[in-house]
Amino acid sequence: MTNNNPEFPQFLKNFEQRLKHLFQDEYNIDQLSLQRGLPPELLKGIMDNVPLSVAIPKEYGGRGSLVKECLGILSAASYESLSLSLTFGINIALFLEPISKYGDDEIKSEIFDKFLLEQNMGGLMITEPDFGSDALNMKTVNKATPNGYEIKGTKHWQGLTGMANYWLIASRSESSDGSLARDIDFFVCDNSKVGQQIVVEEYYDNAGLYIIPYGLNKLDITVPKNFKLQPETTGIKMMLDILHRSRMQFPGMGMGFIKRMLDEAYDHCFNRKVGTGNLLCMDNVQYQISRLQSAYTICSAMCAKSSSISGIQNNLATEGLEANTMKTVVTDLMQESAQLLVQLSGAKGYRTSHIGGRGIMDSRPFQIFEGSNEMLYAQIAEIIIKSMKKLKQVQLYAFLSDFSLTIKAVDYFKTELAFNLDDQLPQRKLVELGKIIARVICIGYVIELQEKGFRKELAENCIIMVRQEVASLVTALRFQNTAASITDYQADSLWLDFA
Repeated sequence: MTNNNPEFPQFLKNFEQRLKHLFQDEYNIDQLSLQRGLPPELLKGIMDNVPLSVAIPKEYGGRGSLVKECLGILSAASYESLSLSLTFGINIALFLEPISKYGDDEIKSEIFDKFLLEQNMGGLMITEPDFGSDALNMKTVNKATPNGYEIKGTKHWQGLTGMANYWLIASRSESSDGSLARDIDFFVCDNSKVGQQIVVEEYYDNAGLYIIPYGLNKLDITVPKNFKLQPETTGIKMMLDILHRSRMQFPGMGMGFIKRMLDEAYDHCFNRKVGTGNLLCMDNVQYQISRLQSAYTICSAMCAKSSSISGIQNNLATEGLEANTMKTVVTDLMQESAQLLVQLSGAKGYRTSHIGGRGIMDSRPFQIFEGSNEMLYAQIAEIIIKSMKKLKQVQLYAFLSDFSLTIKAVDYFKTELAFNLDDQLPQRKLVELGKIIARVICIGYVIELQEKGFRKELAENCIIMVRQEVASLVTALRFQNTAASITDYQADSLWLDFA
């Protein structure tokens, strides 16, 4: 199959044209996006181009698992449908890449053939009803038997629930006394095999991403011994490697989506007449379009950076700072871009059949799943504070001016960041600090991209926009706010008593 594949630029162009024809000519995506799932014939039309071949090694008939190609496919899909792009993202980052890196060689050929020839799909099961981000305390158990491994438990909020043919399932081994190991094991499950069928107990009424089914899954299965993934060191580090690589592919899903928001906003403002001109004649509209272009620039820089560092040949278990930065910032930009398009579009944007209105709901969960942004921003701050303590450095600018990820960008923020940092920040301040650090890191990506020839005006405008945002965040960080929730807030607070 590889020998018959065109070079990637042509492969990508063919896929983009196919999606445009399917979503804009053959089907009405605005109406389809209000329905649950995709019509089988539409899904087949999409998968006939074998888009997931980008995440399959060449020796198994794929295109070679190149990050650049994976992100290109994700971006092409998200320009037409964010739900479709997330479907591909789940398959690529949470199933195919882990199988390529950690799967037993005996099972790879059959699995990859099913994806290439039979349009199969796969997903990942980690989250449980009582343990969301607290994955290390999951209660799904595995026990070795003469026939393989028995796996029992409950999982939920898995994208492609009831739709995926294969699953990667995270669990903890059970000892003879019933206690659970601290480490995490991952197993492949083939839903077509006897004894491996997963029962869907409930489908959730997710508010966005209608194309993707989510639900509650009951596990009571037995898988062969060679269906267990083989970590390089520990299962926890394998899980971090998988999740960090997935977070570094979020920019691919964000790229096409943000570009679509920008294109739609510009077209609307250009064609919308106001008095003797159009909306683009208004200063504040120019500002909002510039914010969208800034998001486009940052996401472009992230895609370029991710392509150079997140391949499966690299272990990303310790790369939480960059993984968290990419995931948080790009998902914030996705949500902001959808909000800007709706605001610029006026009343017609406030419709579920409008790509902006729909985009608000579809992009919102990206700020929540795979680690909520608040949690990840706090982790970014904790990493920096720990590093500063190790060097006995208290001034933020001084530290960042010698830190590899910020050294190129930090001088743009010298005025704002030249202050001593308290190493005992409350959690709310850790979130604000994390936002600042993440944005300075992203400007470093933008500078690197500009050095390679990316359009200078876009980079310069982006730096101005982020400098303004960081200035605002620093003000919030340094403002003393200790407000806390008030018990029995309703006492003495009914306005009618005072009117």
